[in-house]
Amino acid sequence: MTTVLQTFNLTKRFGGLVATNDVSLTVERGARQALIGPNGAGKTTLINLLTGVLTPTAGRIELEGHDITGLPVHARARRGLVRTFQINQLFAEMTPAESLAVAISEREGQGWRFLRALGRHGEIMDECAQLLEQCNLLDVMNRKTAVLPYGKQRLLEIALALAAKPRVLLLDEPVAGVPDGERREILNTVGALPEDVTILLIEHDMDLVFSFASRISVLVNGGLFVEGANAEIARDPRVKAVYLGEEVIGGAHG
Repeated sequence: MTTVLQTFNLTKRFGGLVATNDVSLTVERGARQALIGPNGAGKTTLINLLTGVLTPTAGRIELEGHDITGLPVHARARRGLVRTFQINQLFAEMTPAESLAVAISEREGQGWRFLRALGRHGEIMDECAQLLEQCNLLDVMNRKTAVLPYGKQRLLEIALALAAKPRVLLLDEPVAGVPDGERREILNTVGALPEDVTILLIEHDMDLVFSFASRISVLVNGGLFVEGANAEIARDPRVKAVYLGEEVIGGAHG
C-alpha cells in the first residue's frame, strides 16, 4: 500500500506542556484507521496540527509525499486533506441543500454567486442530490439546519466534508453528543463512505471504532502508545490498563 499521510517526530508544546510528543504516524491510502486515547491524550491537538490549525514546535507532516508542514488550512484542504469537527460548524439559517450547493460551488470557484441562480447548474444540483442521498439527508433537505435533529446536523457536516472531494478525511468524533437513537444512521453512513477516500477517525465511541477501523493508533499523554489491527488492540493488556478497565475496551471487545 502507498502512504498518503505521514508525520515525523511531530511535537507541540504550549509553554511547559507537551501536548503532542514526538508522534510519527503513518496512514496508508484507502485506510480505515482510528485514533483513540483517554481524555487529554492529545487527539484533537494532533488533528489541529495535521490540518494546519496549529503550527508544530518540531517535526514534519507529509501529504502524498509532499511536505505540508508550513501550509495554511485552506491550502491543505485544496490538496485533499479535509476534516469534520467535534462541534459542528454549519450555516444555521440555510437548508442542507443550500449548504451543499454553496460548498460545491465554492469548490468549483463560483462562490456565493451561485445562490442567486440556485437550481440552474445541473451538475452541481446532481452532486447535491447524490450527497444528500449518501448521507441520509433527503428527508430534511429543505429544512433549516438550525431545526434539524443533532444527528442530522452531524450527517450534514460529513456531507459538506465529502463535497470538498477529500483524498484524506479526518472525522473528529462524528457521534459526539448524538442521542443513541440517532447514532445508527451515522454509523451506517460512515461505514459506507467511498473506499477511495482515506479516513482517519478520532472517536471515543468504541462500537464505532471497532466496527469501522481495521487499524487503530492509541495516543497517551501526547505520544503514540501502540498501533495495530483492531483485534490486537482490543486484546492488548496495556491498552486496557490505559483505559482503567473501562468496559469499552475490556468488555465486549476484549
